[in-house]
Parts: sequence; C-alpha cells; structure tokens
Amino acid sequence: MFEDRKDAGTRLGQALAEYKGTGALVLAIPRGGVEVGYYVARELEAEFSVIITRKLPFPDQPEAGFGAIAEDGSVFIMEGALKWVDPDSVERITRRQKEEIARRKEVFRGGEDIPPLEGRHIILVDDGIAMGSTVRASLLMLRNCGAGRVTVASPVAGPSVASYVNEIADELVVLEKPHDFSAVAQVYRNWHDVTDEEASAFLEQ
Repeated sequence: MFEDRKDAGTRLGQALAEYKGTGALVLAIPRGGVEVGYYVARELEAEFSVIITRKLPFPDQPEAGFGAIAEDGSVFIMEGALKWVDPDSVERITRRQKEEIARRKEVFRGGEDIPPLEGRHIILVDDGIAMGSTVRASLLMLRNCGAGRVTVASPVAGPSVASYVNEIADELVVLEKPHDFSAVAQVYRNWHDVTDEEASAFLEQ
C-alpha cells in the first residue's frame, strides 16, 4: 500500500492538509513514527517533536506487549493482561522501559522536556497502529498534560483498534484499514527498523 515511510508520511500529511499553517504540533512516537511524522510536519509546515512512549513487553514474548508507558509515567495496561504477568515482572519491565525512555529523551531531544502541550492541537503520529498500546499511553499523557485537540494520525491500523482509538481521540485519520492486518510492515514495500541515528537525523532536519 505504501512504497516506504516517506511515501506514507507525505500521503498522510496531504490527508491532514486542513491543518497546514494552523500552529498544530506534530508529535511522533519513536522510532518508526519519526520518519512518517517528519513528512507530515513538512507537509503541514508544523512544529515537530517526539513523544517518547514504550511498549511493555511480555517476559517470554517480547515482540508482543501487555501495555505501554509514556515519558510522564502514564501507563496503559491491556484488559486482562495482568493475569499473565506477575507483579514482580511488571515492576521489572516497567523500570527497564523507564530507563529506555530516559535514554531516548537524551538521544532524541538532548534531554529537553517535550514542547508545551497545554491547549495545543496535537497531531500524534506513528507508522502504524497494531495493538495500539503506545498510542493509548501517549493519549493518556497528552490528556494529563492539558493538550487541547488530539488528532491521531497513522498510515495504517487494524479496523478494531482504529474503532477504539477513534472513541478516545478527538479525531482519527488512518489511510488504510486492511481486514487481514497482522503487522505494520505488511503494508510497506520497503521496510526496515529505524535506528536512533536515522530518527535523530529527521529531528535535526
């Protein structure tokens, strides 16, 4: 459906054209969301930064997660997930992700705090919404920080997750909702895991 993240971000920015020059703040979820967010922000002539949110991975299945934590400590836990993860593991995993958030804050924002959010229109961008945990934790943080309108924008999302996110965000803009959606990578012809260096380069630009 998309050639690469540049193609996806450009098309997503075009779908958000009504917000061009309105003073919206584009916040991307690292790392994959940063490249998409960069092209969205470029299309909209908008301020651009990152909101650092980390998945809480299952101990024995790290590619899957039982929730996510945002940089202000806002936590989203999937319903019923704690039946499968003991409290000690939850504490250990959460602590490890807080350490990674601190590292990424230093790498991506030079240790600086996120730009002021109160009352602002935030466009929250990721390269795809699979389970939706990081988006939900990010939304909790944005609400806690007093953001005004929150638009969640992504090239792709599963139909059920999109329906849920649409209920908790002020607006959801998703270009594709494939019914056989199982992984974000499946909708990109050219896919690779974005490195710290690549994400930092987009932020510097």
